[in-house]
Amino acid sequence: MAKLRVISIIDDDASVRQATARLVRSLGYRADVFASAEEYLQSGRIRDSSCLIADLHMPGMSGADLQDRLAAEGYRIPIVFMTAYFEEKTRDRVMKAGAFGFLRKPFDNASLIKHLETALQGSDPPADRSQ
Repeated sequence: MAKLRVISIIDDDASVRQATARLVRSLGYRADVFASAEEYLQSGRIRDSSCLIADLHMPGMSGADLQDRLAAEGYRIPIVFMTAYFEEKTRDRVMKAGAFGFLRKPFDNASLIKHLETALQGSDPPADRSQ
């Protein structure tokens, strides 16, 4: 039996975590949910993650800071970011650092699926990766 790919969802909003996890599971993946970047880092499940779907703006460590931390520790996990508070400077920063997508909340499921599938293909991030 093939091992399910794990999509880690990191967002401080419980309703967003739940809705995103339902979508991810409907696509046949395992969804692990975390309320913060710190919870994810302390979970011991970083190596299990095939992809991250992470909010940019969270209390404590931001999604962008999580991306930097993972890179500094040698992890190359594809990340799709989402945010309700768009800042072009932040989008440019995370995209330049290798994010596979950037979605503005609210976003449609098709956009998230497109970015998730691209990230899971394991190729270089595409040129146009924002919604």
